[in-house]
Amino acid sequence: MLQSLGLVGTIAEGDAGPEDPESGGSEDEEELRRAPGLGRRGPAGGDFSAAFIFGEAEAGGEGAWAAALRQLRGKRAATTLDEKIEKVRQKRKSQEREAKQAKVRDEDAETEDNQIKKEECEDFSRDEEEDAESQYSLDDETIFTKADTVKVKERKRSKKGEKEAESFFEDASQYDDNLSFQDMNLSRPLLKAITAIGFKQPTPIQKACIPVGLLGKDICACAATGTGKTAAFILPVLERLIYKPRQAPITRVLVLVPTRELGIQVHSVTKQLAQFSSVTTCLAVGGLDVKTQEAALRSGPDILIATPGRLIDHLHNCPSFHLSSVEVLILDEADRMLDEYFEEQMKEIIRLCSNHRQTMLFSATMTEEVKDLASVSLKNPVRIFVNSNTDVAPFLRQEFIRIRPNREGDREAIVSALLTRTFPDHVMLFTQTKKQAHRMHILLGLMGLRVGELHGNLSQAQRLEALRRFKDEQIDILVATDVAARGLDIEGVKTVINFTMPNTTKHYVHRVGRTARAGRAGRSVSLVGEEERKMLKDIVKAAKTPVKARILPQDVILKFREKIENLEKDVYAVLCLEREEREMQQSEAQINRAKKQLETGKQEAAGEGLERSWFQTREERKKEKLAKALQEFDLALRGKKKRKKFMQDRQKKAQMTPEERSQFEILKSQMYAERLAKRNRRAKRARALPEEEPAAAPAGPKRKKKLSVFDEELTNTSRKALKQYRAGPSFEDRKRLGMTQHRKGGNFKSKSRAWISLCCKETISVEWNNFSSSSGTALGCLLIPT
Repeated sequence: MLQSLGLVGTIAEGDAGPEDPESGGSEDEEELRRAPGLGRRGPAGGDFSAAFIFGEAEAGGEGAWAAALRQLRGKRAATTLDEKIEKVRQKRKSQEREAKQAKVRDEDAETEDNQIKKEECEDFSRDEEEDAESQYSLDDETIFTKADTVKVKERKRSKKGEKEAESFFEDASQYDDNLSFQDMNLSRPLLKAITAIGFKQPTPIQKACIPVGLLGKDICACAATGTGKTAAFILPVLERLIYKPRQAPITRVLVLVPTRELGIQVHSVTKQLAQFSSVTTCLAVGGLDVKTQEAALRSGPDILIATPGRLIDHLHNCPSFHLSSVEVLILDEADRMLDEYFEEQMKEIIRLCSNHRQTMLFSATMTEEVKDLASVSLKNPVRIFVNSNTDVAPFLRQEFIRIRPNREGDREAIVSALLTRTFPDHVMLFTQTKKQAHRMHILLGLMGLRVGELHGNLSQAQRLEALRRFKDEQIDILVATDVAARGLDIEGVKTVINFTMPNTTKHYVHRVGRTARAGRAGRSVSLVGEEERKMLKDIVKAAKTPVKARILPQDVILKFREKIENLEKDVYAVLCLEREEREMQQSEAQINRAKKQLETGKQEAAGEGLERSWFQTREERKKEKLAKALQEFDLALRGKKKRKKFMQDRQKKAQMTPEERSQFEILKSQMYAERLAKRNRRAKRARALPEEEPAAAPAGPKRKKKLSVFDEELTNTSRKALKQYRAGPSFEDRKRLGMTQHRKGGNFKSKSRAWISLCCKETISVEWNNFSSSSGTALGCLLIPT
């Protein structure tokens, strides 16, 4: 009946999740699967085998994730957020049970019939306590049976033609579709590792990049998310290292990544591909143990995977480590590495790198602006764009939910309804701010869902633990900011939900790229307000498959909004528990620090923790952070009065309303978009590699450069020198030149030529009679006395 009405049935509680007929077997996806150049899964063929797991388990040893967690052992908090949420939930349940029992007890005194009702109520409450996941009464069953409406959104074709490639590039986007790994002249250890991992055929980006990378050319490559870009740049690098073994323990390859989790993943894939060779790798990202990384760097690993901040830290504080021997520089997620946030750090790293190197840039949304690429000094780069900058994964189904102008406060209710009714597991929920991600974790946890969070306010141990639990299916939903939007390959992600639209279309491509990876199908659901519709139009124009519009019943939204309002007290209780624990930890840290100073003495305590140097001074770092903070909080509300009023109203209220929270999320995206547009409107300035600083002069007083006698005679205009010139050569000079005869003797002119030659310290011939210049005439007047 639902299908006849054009509706899509939803998943009831306790039922297994059926495959979506539109995403699993639609004609559009069948055409995509038959399209040339795109991989298919299954025994029939394709780019990946059925048992393929990208970047997960490692052969012959523990995984990179387990090794990173082992370094951070003992750094976990006293209690986790899930434990606090469970504590508040149990407290709320007991209060509700006691209230029901008191109500029944009051009614008991009136009639004996109420005794039966009391027993039924107790049995019901007991059953509710045993079933912790069931949080909804019988009245809510109607909410779960109501279906969402899904419509196909119309798409308007863009009339603009594609931009021609600039002359800066040599285009090599065309590749041999029949090329296999055996045809690429790779070494046996690499072919063995490829077979062990599960690669069957190279993906389009691998077919295009590996042959060019083996030639040693600079590469600027772009391909859709989940198409194997990591192997595309690691395989030619490993082949180069195997073919030309190192003569000394030096670092020859540097891979830079924007986030710590992506660095761990790239390191894991590199170790898998190099498992049958002698190539050594090292991971240097923030949050992990510094001493362990310094010991690994001193041994001179062949390949170094690092984040910019930690790399600069080691360059300035590890004396034996340098980048002068780097032969290959790779920027993964290069458009992110070249933006404003990494600008100063990238300048410092490129200044310290060798000028004679191969440079490779990879991303799903690669920049084509020459000014950005020139900053990393590409030399005749090869442009390999398998997909355009706005292409999403081929088997991704995109859905959008419209938020009416007066319904911005419904976002939390809509997301809660989606996660509870339709998408119960293997979901990533992206928010714009860390505060909103934390709140959604608490809200969804209080509703009985298994949730984790991932953002910059967490410690590295908490971030890795959340990723591990999500990969091991210990939690069903991962709430994250854009820190998890790039590069992470998590197996089995079925759905990506955007709480608000991201900053730009490129950010959107990376977010939804967490699903539909390696030839699998996936789905994205984005909530779009009135102020975000321009980006929606751009996404619909660029989409190659039909885009869907999902509509939730209004009574479902109202029911979940009411439920969220009832949970506000519990959310506040969880936040209070967190604040109390944080204050206790700070007090304990101060006590331990004071004890240590009393035991060892202030001098020894100060000597143990030597301050690490940085390429910027404290004042420069403070100024840069302040400028970034002003950009972040310079709200997109036009005019100072509106901004001031918004901040004052926010400070007056202890808690923000759902509408204000949604407005703040949207404003943050608008702030970024406005800064980007303002930066693009600026006049383009030429960028070049900063010149190397000259070698420092040795300590001590500077020695003045000694002038020749001829220069000194011509430039000295003091009274004493003038007097000497008028008197002619001294007695010693005349004696040495044979000029001791009478001044009016015949050999005076010939001897004066010898004296001039002596002053010049060179063998020169001077014709006395040819002094035509004023200086020569003056000199002749000085030499010939009257």
